[in-house]
Amino acid sequence: AAREEEEKKEGLIEFYDSFKDMFEFFCKNTTIHGTIRLVCSDSNRMKTAFWTLLLLASFGMLYWQFALMFSQYWAYPVVLTMSMHSGPKMFPAITICNLDPYRFELVSEHLIQLDRMAEESIAFLYGINTSASLFHMNEKNIHVKDLGNLSRSSFKLSQNFSLLRMPDHNNRSRNKHSSVGFRLCNATGGSCFYKTYSSGMDAILEWYRFHYMNIMSQLPVIINISDHTEQIEDMVYSCQYNGEPCRPSDYVHFHHPVFGSCYTFNSKGTDPFWTATKPGIPYGLSLILKAEQKDHIPLLSTVAGAKVMIHNHNQTPFLEHEGFDIRPGIATTIGIQQDEVNRLGGNYGKCTTNGDDVNVKLLYNNSYTLQVLSEWLAEASVYSDAEYCDYNKQPAWGHCFYQLYNRLRNHHLNCFDQCPKPCRESLYKVSAGTAKWPSSKSQDWIRQALRHQSGYNSTSNRKDIAKVTIFYQQLNYQSVNESPLLSENLLLSSMGSQWSLWFGSSVLSVVEMFELLIDTLVLSLLFCYQRFRSKKTLKVAHTPTIPS
Repeated sequence: AAREEEEKKEGLIEFYDSFKDMFEFFCKNTTIHGTIRLVCSDSNRMKTAFWTLLLLASFGMLYWQFALMFSQYWAYPVVLTMSMHSGPKMFPAITICNLDPYRFELVSEHLIQLDRMAEESIAFLYGINTSASLFHMNEKNIHVKDLGNLSRSSFKLSQNFSLLRMPDHNNRSRNKHSSVGFRLCNATGGSCFYKTYSSGMDAILEWYRFHYMNIMSQLPVIINISDHTEQIEDMVYSCQYNGEPCRPSDYVHFHHPVFGSCYTFNSKGTDPFWTATKPGIPYGLSLILKAEQKDHIPLLSTVAGAKVMIHNHNQTPFLEHEGFDIRPGIATTIGIQQDEVNRLGGNYGKCTTNGDDVNVKLLYNNSYTLQVLSEWLAEASVYSDAEYCDYNKQPAWGHCFYQLYNRLRNHHLNCFDQCPKPCRESLYKVSAGTAKWPSSKSQDWIRQALRHQSGYNSTSNRKDIAKVTIFYQQLNYQSVNESPLLSENLLLSSMGSQWSLWFGSSVLSVVEMFELLIDTLVLSLLFCYQRFRSKKTLKVAHTPTIPS
């Protein structure tokens, strides 16, 4: 009996007599809970059936949970985690414009003609003579060098876009409150629509800007005004950052066709001088600005003062959509609070690092933002073969542009499908406060100090100067990061938890199941081999003997 028990023990290489013996050995020795009940209760068929169904149901529930886990994992969900950081950080880029665009010599005659057309339109709509009170056509013109062989006479202002007053059919009282606009048609003239506004002032401004865009198309895309005599002192009386005077390397100058002469401070964001180490007004950027109301082109700039925008480094400032208007005779303080957003990208969402993987050619040679791509979709119709369009060469471009802009405004261009978000971006929350500056008791000595230091020679009552201070409210900043909701480690951990829940076992139990499968395969091959050998032996035994 002892010899028989010893023979039943597992050997180095186990060969079972039958599948039943192999299954009984597995159920008695495995670490999976419940399997031993299939062997111990073999004399009671009801219990055996019950435990068999229970184990099969547990297996079904386990793999149903596995299916749910993998479907959730392959959906690549993300969770947002917020964290607070504190420490020195780079000051943002600051763009400031004087709302006083140039009258370039090349297009000065067309601008004068456009002013006359505007006078006639205002007189036609409202019966007001504005020639003496609004338009200043004797201002000095700006000469731009190296423009090649651009001709003055090749462009002519079109008379096909006159302002019209259109009656409102829904207005039963038939009063004077009718919409105002101008007519735009495609190249064949078969499709036309009216660009209308309920406010006549808005209609005049948009009509003027439309003609102005066609006039400015005569200038090159990039205007070189580096030889112009204007300096930053002509716009900024005083500039200090962190108590130190600004240096010439701290700003770059460019001209905006609508907002005039502009300067961007800390545009690159690489100079350690602009590293903020302390929060508060004394450690920010303080500017005293010239806010003269010359109004070279008053129908483009109806606001007096300056325009200020806070944005990321190497980013094109879209002053039409963002920024603050700085009022003359007012001290404006702007506090900044920074947030950072980091997106995962890849399978977890569509984002781009620098825009190189976006199948759109950007108009602006700066860092990628969603605003840059949206502006490209709106402005693509303004360009034709690397030059600006005008209604002399492309009569239907205005129709195309406004139709495209309406689709963009009404979210019909699927911009978010074509324009992925940046994988990393900084967002600036701003809050502003104002106060009268200079006060009635301090304006005399401040005016004298500015006259002595910066050549200030005005005698107006605070209507031509303004002060703005931009500072970090706190050096703490909030970081919003995307992270996978279900990572590989968490997926394995959840699978192990489900396995333990339904079977009370571990990874080694899985190895035991693989061992059972391998044993089943080997035993099947052995049985097949034995059957093949037995058939071959039987065939040889029945072979007749040939007599000699």
